[in-house]
Amino acid sequence: MMEENTVFVGTKPVMNYVLAIATQFNDGSPKVVLKARGRAISRAVDVAEITRNRFVTDIKVEDIKISTEALEGREGGGKTNVSSIEIMLTK
Repeated sequence: MMEENTVFVGTKPVMNYVLAIATQFNDGSPKVVLKARGRAISRAVDVAEITRNRFVTDIKVEDIKISTEALEGREGGGKTNVSSIEIMLTK
């Protein structure tokens, strides 16, 4: 089950995610969760900071959760540990 107010950060340009978050807050959502794994973690942090400092200046970082997920390797190559982050933004 995917939450409505969750933005998954991947390989798209940073501004795509900033716009997605700004849209969620402008549509009246009180909380947006940013999720990312692996190399996208630094992009998720950039997205949160750009949104907070330039676009929706009245939001706060409520909570940050970090964890490690074990993913199946390609072609059955065992398990790989991948770091993940969740950044909770509230208005």
